[in-house]
Amino acid sequence: MTMFNNIYKDKRVFLTGHTGFKGSWLSLWLSSLGAEVCGYSLAPNTAPSMFEELNISDRITLSVFKNILDTLSLEKTMNDFQPDIVFHLAAQPLVRLSYFEPVLTYQTNVIGTLNVLEAARKCKSVKAFVNVTTDKCYENKEIDRGYKEDEPMGGYDMYSSSKGCVEIMSSSYRRSFLQSDGTMAMATARAGNVIGGGDWAQDRLIPDCIKAINHEQKIEIRNPIAVRPWQHVLEPLSGYLLLGQKLLTEGKRYAEGFNFGPNEDSVLKVADVARKVCEYYEKGEIIVHKRDDLHEANLLMLNIEKAEKVLSWKPAYGADKAISETVDWYKHFYKKDCDMYKFTINQIENYEESIEWNNYIQN
Repeated sequence: MTMFNNIYKDKRVFLTGHTGFKGSWLSLWLSSLGAEVCGYSLAPNTAPSMFEELNISDRITLSVFKNILDTLSLEKTMNDFQPDIVFHLAAQPLVRLSYFEPVLTYQTNVIGTLNVLEAARKCKSVKAFVNVTTDKCYENKEIDRGYKEDEPMGGYDMYSSSKGCVEIMSSSYRRSFLQSDGTMAMATARAGNVIGGGDWAQDRLIPDCIKAINHEQKIEIRNPIAVRPWQHVLEPLSGYLLLGQKLLTEGKRYAEGFNFGPNEDSVLKVADVARKVCEYYEKGEIIVHKRDDLHEANLLMLNIEKAEKVLSWKPAYGADKAISETVDWYKHFYKKDCDMYKFTINQIENYEESIEWNNYIQN
């Protein structure tokens, strides 16, 4: 009995965005599952970065620092590696940055995704493709319920709308090129606000809290009443891996969009999350910073019934556990009292033990 039916052992996995926050965690998890991983991404853009701190380049098969907009390099790297499956995580992932870099956001998120799809379609070894987007791909009317997978795509800001475009383009791409037998099976995966150790990106709540605490500064929050679905990084990654398993073994039956979010009791206000960070860190003071003119949604939730029914996927952690695991990672990192690679692998193993085994293991 092994995780994901042992599907990733000796599989060749092409992972874009492997130097990012989620990409770093997924690189380690795939490696621990016995996969051969080729990472393709820009170099890390934060200091510190989880990718560099844990020496992830040395823990996977191949690490390539290139842009997904470089089509020649992308296609050559993928064709040379001959992967069985592609996990596409590379993106411009920040809402607020998209106001200042709208062209870069659309180039990376839309054209970049199309480039990766085309490279995978031309590479005959690829059987499955997990295309990661976001919960913000939906036309958000700030309704008091979670969005279902068949609801309209949209987005107020350029980041959200770019991901809505990716979903529409992916559906069109699937119908245009991936209907016949023998072509790769491609699904999209939409996750909520992801937290966990090793994230140092700008304008994200918990990284901002951690930075303020460790610089002995007050924690400034812009929108304390905003409501989001909070989940530990391993939650959506488990969904991506399970979806990848299904695509590899049963193909186009699962070539659709899926939401991977927390249970309703983990949909919390920003201020509540910040307070819990201070509680678990045992320090920190919060102040409300004056908001600027950049629009940010006040309410966004996901409906995860489809993932539960079709994939038998369920979240294992509530918000409290997700926040405590996240804070624990940062506390040990800044104390420098342990090997953070081993600590991170231990968090992955603990999460695996928390999963309802029937959902992830087949006899």
